Amino acid sequence: MKVVPAILTEKFDDFQNMVNIARGFTDYVQVDLMDGVFVPSKSISLDALKGWERPLDLEAHLMVKDPNECLTILKSIGTQKVIFHFEADPDPGKVISNVKDMDMEVGLAVNPGTTIPEFEFLVPQVDSLLFLSVNPGFYGSPFIPEVLDEIRRFRTRFPSAVIGLDGGISLDNIREVKESGVDYACVGSRILLQPNPKESYEAFLRSI
Repeated sequence: MKVVPAILTEKFDDFQNMVNIARGFTDYVQVDLMDGVFVPSKSISLDALKGWERPLDLEAHLMVKDPNECLTILKSIGTQKVIFHFEADPDPGKVISNVKDMDMEVGLAVNPGTTIPEFEFLVPQVDSLLFLSVNPGFYGSPFIPEVLDEIRRFRTRFPSAVIGLDGGISLDNIREVKESGVDYACVGSRILLQPNPKESYEAFLRSI
């Protein structure tokens, strides 16, 4: 299982600082983008990323009401994968098609409480699934352990799927997360907001 540092902030200076810190121990991060509509909080705006020269590879986790509006800028900064929420758009198949048309990978995120039968028809169309183990929108939200049971059920149904988990992951539950069948875990505040982010990242790797 991989550990992917997740960057969530509203200020560009803080964003750039987190990116520079992450460069010291990884070559791939997740950037969380929130619009204050789909989720109650806002993060760094897409406009702030225009012209930004990324120093490492990244995937964008869109917690926004209209994922299609984000794609052009994300493509322009060299985003490898766009992850959008199943619950955000009434036509998720169209979003998937649009992302693929821009030659980016596409991932589908699902909130706690969204059941497998609701989104399973989309699984063959996407490169990965991202399960949320918190109610999205805030750094440091409490972990919802029942999501691991849903992941186990999903893994049984789709044994070859690439599965990610995002939210509330800590050193206390990382082993249980791995045992559920997750391929990668996104960790935000418990790496990037710690006194020594590199040491925190390496502690997660040791734990798995």
